[in-house]
Amino acid sequence: MNMNRREFSLLMAGAPWALRSRQQRPNFVIIMADDMGFSDLGCYGGEIATPNIDRLAREGVRHTQFYNCARCCPTRASLLTGLDPHQAGVGHMIDDLGYPGYIGYLNDKCVTFAESLGLAGYQTYMSGKWHVGEKRPHWPLDRGFQQYFGLISGACNYFRRDPGRTMAINNTPYNPPAQGFYMTDAITDHAIEMVHESARHTNPYVLYVAYTSPHWPLQALPEDIEKYRGHYRKGWDVLREERYERQASMGIIDRRWRLSPRYHKVPAWDSLSAAEQEDWARRMTVYAAQIDRMDQGIGRLLAALEKTGQLHNTIVFFLSDNGGCAEVSIGKGPAERNPTDLIPGGPNSFTSYRPPWANVSDTPFRLFKHYVHEGGISAPFITWSPDLLSRKNVLEHTPAHVADIHPTLLRLAGAAYPSDYQGKERLPLRGEDIWPVIQGRSKNSDRRMAWEHTGGRALREGDWKLVAEFNKPWSLYNLADDRTELNDLAAAEPARTKQMVATWQAWADHVGVVPWAILKKKKAEMKAAAARAKKRA
Repeated sequence: MNMNRREFSLLMAGAPWALRSRQQRPNFVIIMADDMGFSDLGCYGGEIATPNIDRLAREGVRHTQFYNCARCCPTRASLLTGLDPHQAGVGHMIDDLGYPGYIGYLNDKCVTFAESLGLAGYQTYMSGKWHVGEKRPHWPLDRGFQQYFGLISGACNYFRRDPGRTMAINNTPYNPPAQGFYMTDAITDHAIEMVHESARHTNPYVLYVAYTSPHWPLQALPEDIEKYRGHYRKGWDVLREERYERQASMGIIDRRWRLSPRYHKVPAWDSLSAAEQEDWARRMTVYAAQIDRMDQGIGRLLAALEKTGQLHNTIVFFLSDNGGCAEVSIGKGPAERNPTDLIPGGPNSFTSYRPPWANVSDTPFRLFKHYVHEGGISAPFITWSPDLLSRKNVLEHTPAHVADIHPTLLRLAGAAYPSDYQGKERLPLRGEDIWPVIQGRSKNSDRRMAWEHTGGRALREGDWKLVAEFNKPWSLYNLADDRTELNDLAAAEPARTKQMVATWQAWADHVGVVPWAILKKKKAEMKAAAARAKKRA
């Protein structure tokens, strides 16, 4: 049974949840990009062709102040559980560092949205990157998903099996075929299969589509690369200015926020030789092609929803897990010892687009993935539904957080969050139901959010943001006037700074943050022990 917008609004406004039939509840599709910056999409000021995602924005709600957790694993943990990542056990990555907030997989104090919606009768599907538990029993089917295809590990080769990474179908390890495989298309293909599978059931469903695109390595299909050939020869300085102007014209950013300076380790484009410019342009060309292919897949997924008659009873959410990635990934393995194999694009290259282009992706903000400055934690976030969303082509400026998605799904599904699950008490949700914000009925602009990752620390209270890099002093910014974080007000606002530092510390103590200096030492000890064991073997 499909609902129109009026029927859905009446149900949401007054009907008891227990009286709603399974067929009346909406389906959910949650799409996450990997390492894609704030400004890469056309609908957020970018020049990359993303017509299908742009359609979601044009017919839905775009958030301009939506936050993730600065890196893939913590963001995915927060999305799935509705908690701060440390509470879920994934304050860092997948290594077990010996502290409750840093065990490297989802702990038994959290509930995933697959588990909570599954209790409410939802079918639960996932296609794509997991990266919140490398070993059984911490895979998707162990945490509430009924069907799974994808990459259990982090970044890997797009074209072929990567011996250092694990893929799976449900609970069975999977090796892709030697020919004709491309990761982005495979994730889309399996998501479409799940849509068709869902149509055979009367129950509603949640589908989590977690692309690896456009995470390095820079590997794309030749036809997609060709579309962008020559486009990036104008260089990063011009492109940052162009993106900034489009963002300001679209209302994505406020012109009071000056474009942040070029990152200090990045040279001026015009100072490069012609050969250097050609190499750098090729990197961004491949990166754009990777996003383009993901957008094509999203178009195919929307077509599958329409073909199966589910389009009008489905709510789609789109987001990215962190800012643009400045990591310097280089060639790896014997196949890359030949310099000709280091040309970005093909299956033998394992390189990245590095700080210069990450600086473009995060326009207009400072810094990148890993950091809790705005460039690391600001994400595009789009909500779309043809019939169930009352607002169209709207920019929503109210701050929101990735942890808000789980409680929002529960509200829309009429489902209860279990305080205990499988006989164990679970932590209460930290995120907030933001459906009233998405529908334009609430403006909770004064809420508090906090972050910690690899020693980076931040707290946002209303328009004020306290932030620091590892081993550096706190800075204070008024984001209403200066969201690009260029005018440090800590010295001018000592009382506010002191109060916010105390508030951040109380949050850190509550969720289990451990000082990064201690964890760095632990990681170094683990690495040394592994090296010794390998040498003995």
